[in-house]
Amino acid sequence: MGDKSIIDRLSDDLKAAMKARDAERMATLRMAISAMNYRRIERNGALSTEEQEDVLRKQVKQREDSITEFTRGARTDLADKERREREILKEYLPPELSAQQLQAEVNGILAGLGPDAKFSDAMKAVMPVLQKRANGKAIQEAVKVAMAGKS
Repeated sequence: MGDKSIIDRLSDDLKAAMKARDAERMATLRMAISAMNYRRIERNGALSTEEQEDVLRKQVKQREDSITEFTRGARTDLADKERREREILKEYLPPELSAQQLQAEVNGILAGLGPDAKFSDAMKAVMPVLQKRANGKAIQEAVKVAMAGKS
């Protein structure tokens, strides 16, 4: 990733997208930069790398929610647009764990819990460790699989 902050990379890539006349990428990057600026103003100071990643994760999550809703409403054109925006935003985040890596991590964390642990206990143990490295739905599924394997 280098020593550039996410906001700097977004700004540089926005300039490149403007030169390339890539309207969709420009709009997506502008939204991300705007969200960063709102958070910076809210915090009344510069954002740490972790805070910048949190802003982008929230943007990605919004796209995923929109994809679900548009798919449900049979609006594949809008769902596809949201998918493309989500992929652009993901370029600025660290790579997520693969399904196998995620399951192995979840199994390792849950091994420390007692045999009578509930799903909510498992999620409370797993989320703080993995929430920045995988999406919530994937973590939830991995916990369900691990809990089913325990019983």
